[in-house]
Amino acid sequence: MMRYALLFSKQAKIRLSKYYVPTKPKDRTRIERDITAAVLARDPKACNVVEYGEVKLVYRRYASLYFCLAVERDANELATLEMIQHYVEILDKYFGNVCELDLVFNFHKAHYVLDEVFVAGHLQETSKKLVARLVSEQDALVERAKMGGPAGEDA
Repeated sequence: MMRYALLFSKQAKIRLSKYYVPTKPKDRTRIERDITAAVLARDPKACNVVEYGEVKLVYRRYASLYFCLAVERDANELATLEMIQHYVEILDKYFGNVCELDLVFNFHKAHYVLDEVFVAGHLQETSKKLVARLVSEQDALVERAKMGGPAGEDA
């Protein structure tokens, strides 16, 4: 089970965070500070797994962004790396080569995609096509709501 997911930049700016276990805001700030410091200090050629307290951090860097999942100690690291890859591929397909600015200006969409892929800290959906369809349907509903049209009718 995943405890939390963090996306942050090379400058240690948190771009997305999702906690799947109850965590106090004060603890979240400490966790995010500790994790960004620990991951950013590592050699780029070092392995992508770090032990942190009672969890394992599995992370992967894509361009200027780090995608980090905190999982149980007995979780499979390779499967976790595959989950990160899966999420990044969906974001790439949705944003067309995702970059940090996409997450800054469309963080709500990145959260929505994350919620379609992971539910309660577990991988929910493995079909990239299905997630892409669900996200585009959600975008269409939002656009119809902005236009003042009924959400249930097709335009």
